[in-house]
Amino acid sequence: MSRPLYTIALDIQRDWAKPYLGAVPYLKAMRALDSIRDKYYYDDAESVVRYFLANAAQWRGDKAREIKAELKAMLAR
Repeated sequence: MSRPLYTIALDIQRDWAKPYLGAVPYLKAMRALDSIRDKYYYDDAESVVRYFLANAAQWRGDKAREIKAELKAMLAR
């Protein structure tokens, strides 16, 4: 079972002190999502996660690699 997206978003915020401006709206949306199958207004959670990953290239380090891999695994299911 995957962790809830809101928990992952909190972990990201703890590790990424100054997130890239393009990633902020998607990180905020992830805080309101539980599952990769949820909706955030008219967007599905899959799109939110994909856009976050596309805008999170500047987030680096062990924790970043670990969480990005976790999010990609969620998308692959």
